[in-house]
Amino acid sequence: MEPITPLWSPSPERMDAALIDDFIQFAQDRSGHNLKTYQELYQWSIDNSEMFWSAVWDFSNIIGEKGLRILVDGHDIERAQWFPDAQLNFAENLLREPATGKDTIVIEFKAEDQIRSSLSYEQLYNQVSRVANWLKEQGVVKGDRVAGYLPNMPETIIAMLAATSLGAIWTSTSPDFGEDSVIERFGQTTPKVLFATDGYFYNGKRIDIRAKVEAVKQALPSLIQTVVIPLLGTTTDLPGLAWANVLETQPSEEINFVRCGFNDPLYVLYSSGTTGKPKCITHKIGGVLLQHLKEHQLQSDVRPGDKVFYFTTCGWMMWNWLASGLASQATLVLYDGSPFYPNGNVLWDYAQEVGVTLFGTSAKYLEALSKAGLEPLKTHDLSTVRTLCSTGSVLAPESFDYVYRSIKQDVCLSSISGGTDIVSCFVLGCPILPVYRGETQCRGLGMAVDVFNDEGKPVVGEKGELVCTKTFPSQPAFFWGDEDGQKYHDAYFARFPNVWHHGDYVELTEQGGVIIFGRSDATLNPGGVRIGTAEIYRHVEQLEEVLESIAIGQDWDNDVRVVLFVVLREGYSLDEALKKKIRDTIRTKCTPRHVPAKIIQVAAIPRTKSGKIVELAVREVVHNRPVKNTHALANPEALELYRSLAELQV
Repeated sequence: MEPITPLWSPSPERMDAALIDDFIQFAQDRSGHNLKTYQELYQWSIDNSEMFWSAVWDFSNIIGEKGLRILVDGHDIERAQWFPDAQLNFAENLLREPATGKDTIVIEFKAEDQIRSSLSYEQLYNQVSRVANWLKEQGVVKGDRVAGYLPNMPETIIAMLAATSLGAIWTSTSPDFGEDSVIERFGQTTPKVLFATDGYFYNGKRIDIRAKVEAVKQALPSLIQTVVIPLLGTTTDLPGLAWANVLETQPSEEINFVRCGFNDPLYVLYSSGTTGKPKCITHKIGGVLLQHLKEHQLQSDVRPGDKVFYFTTCGWMMWNWLASGLASQATLVLYDGSPFYPNGNVLWDYAQEVGVTLFGTSAKYLEALSKAGLEPLKTHDLSTVRTLCSTGSVLAPESFDYVYRSIKQDVCLSSISGGTDIVSCFVLGCPILPVYRGETQCRGLGMAVDVFNDEGKPVVGEKGELVCTKTFPSQPAFFWGDEDGQKYHDAYFARFPNVWHHGDYVELTEQGGVIIFGRSDATLNPGGVRIGTAEIYRHVEQLEEVLESIAIGQDWDNDVRVVLFVVLREGYSLDEALKKKIRDTIRTKCTPRHVPAKIIQVAAIPRTKSGKIVELAVREVVHNRPVKNTHALANPEALELYRSLAELQV
């Protein structure tokens, strides 16, 4: 078998300059092991996980007391405790003064074409100090919840840092969430203070949410105060105290950071809630900080002075991931609004303007750019961009081709995957490894990721379940309100004893990379053969006529048949010729098992607020079963397009 040719390989100069190269030497000196390659470092990090995570703490210069014990009950993944004696503060680690001084710009912000601003380190620190003092006046103490119903803007970072400087727990949603969705989330975590906005900009429109904020405020009896940040510039009828009033009434002084335990709660993130009430996934202070420092510095090569951009909202875990960039002394590049307004070049214009070094986005965005025929390689100077990250859904091999053909040739394309469950990644990138078409580069350091077949045996080169066989620091502390821990156990540990079962359908390759085929619970089972939906989407969505698609398994005749729904480009209709073309493509590119029994045209595909398509919700509608919490969707009305279809009755 001939070796596979990579799409990109790092130059010797790039490898020498990478922070992970310094860490390999650091780990080698500390451990006495001969570590030269990523593969050797990875194996050492799994076999010697306590030494590895302790080394990451020291290498990244975490501010705090590490304590003597690194891991307690490590044999029991569900109950293991990392750094049980450590004391630290999350905000203190993010608010390090840059080596370049207090005037260094640490946040850049753009809200479509309406607002453009930046903050220096000194301005950021002073505002965090003022807001923290105000929160203290409201009686906020360690363990209290502080919530944000906010866009991806500097004030969101400030409010989070102010809350966590006190040891309070931060939780957030984005302003496109309806009030029912917000109440369902914050109603479970009972915040003491709510930070909200008057509205936001999207696709050139001003969207006023003051009525929604008022409804949320009225529905949360736990609130003692609501603060409104007037992004739209509203000066009257604010459903709370104006942000400016908070800043004006407080002094700016040295922040008294409250030290907390490594395993104390930092964030509450929420599952999508499309199959029931959203789970309140509570994450640990030290686990988030340590994991993000590792992922930024070692896996993404984020260095002091870098400009880190991720297209995200505050309702998605990538916002939390982005915010941690401050701990590596990077500048955060924030954008709020549509990535296609006024056109598809807006994010590349911004990246060129500020000199972005890490550009993060979704697989769907890259696919949409390709469909639109945009070629930033020819229109923009992206010389500063070293890393391009993609997540949210499976990045098709054709999108790998598109990036290197039309965006940038010398870039580390990191397809990353993990999730809200761990507020980080199981598989991701590495600046000293090659990029292979259609593959995530590697398993994350310190993450004992494996692929299990149905019998629970590890396999290479075969599809199976993504699992983690050893404990890691960024496991959730617990689910909020899950008093006996049963929901937490059922979510991750019920399938394989003492093994984290993540729910992704994947394959581990001979190169050490990972191919992802979609979520396990969305896999199709015609004739008892498991098929990942991403395999179908990849080829169907390369067709000129097809904009996007969604596939489900419909129970039929004591078996399961594959049903494919397609959204077509304007000017096309689903005639027999196009159906044949779709089927022939799938049969040729995949297998006869993948070929859908039914192909149906629809006007829209239902999605979560973070843009993920919801196969399970569509499957429930097709089977005339109720879909819980439709308000968790960005476009719940789209579900009606799939109800009681005559084509699916025969």
